[in-house]
Amino acid sequence: MNQRTKLIYEIRDLKKEYGKRTVLQIGRLQFHPGTVYGVIGPVGSGKSTLLRILAGLEKQSSGSLKYDNEEFKYSWLGKVKGNESIYLASVDRLPEGQKVSQIVNALYPKKSNQIKNKYFSRGVQKTFWDLPLKNLSPGECAWINMILAVESDPRVLLIDDYATVMDNSLEYDFRRRLKKMNRDLGTTIILAAPNDQIIKKFAAVLIHLDNGHVAKIRPGSGKNQFRKR
Repeated sequence: MNQRTKLIYEIRDLKKEYGKRTVLQIGRLQFHPGTVYGVIGPVGSGKSTLLRILAGLEKQSSGSLKYDNEEFKYSWLGKVKGNESIYLASVDRLPEGQKVSQIVNALYPKKSNQIKNKYFSRGVQKTFWDLPLKNLSPGECAWINMILAVESDPRVLLIDDYATVMDNSLEYDFRRRLKKMNRDLGTTIILAAPNDQIIKKFAAVLIHLDNGHVAKIRPGSGKNQFRKR
């Protein structure tokens, strides 16, 4: 199978239900490797749920999800087994009771000092290192979350609520880093946001969700790298 036709994710007849409420119902959706995608939709459209399913953190209620042409593996309890080649960056997943230093050390023990010197060595950010996440503002937590994202080295990087509480200059800096990951490493990047104002500037494909359904798929202004990884 050539690089252009190979899929990193393939969804068929996927449904996710919480009790009697259906939050996702997608007939068919494909993701190509080495591509930047934007998943766009208002609150309640199913963006976060889709990212958690793609990350292997939740199991669909029915239907098929293939990652690199294989279904996720499950434990004997029926839970999805984690996949180290996929990283989901979401503030909601960070342990708010832990200090920033503890979170960084747990995720990146081999380069925690490098990250500290790179991001936490000057200005007000220097004080963040020894503070629990719960003592930081939403914007500061979003900044920490993005640092963890750009310092990761996964095959697939998923980012929830991208740039929703970042100022323009900070978002531009992280956007530059993400584009470099995609270009140099071939990382597949999937970003979720309530609108396409920022994401359309560098995503190759925009997937619009509405009430758990794919409402439309449109090209963004980003180039589709189709890099194999």
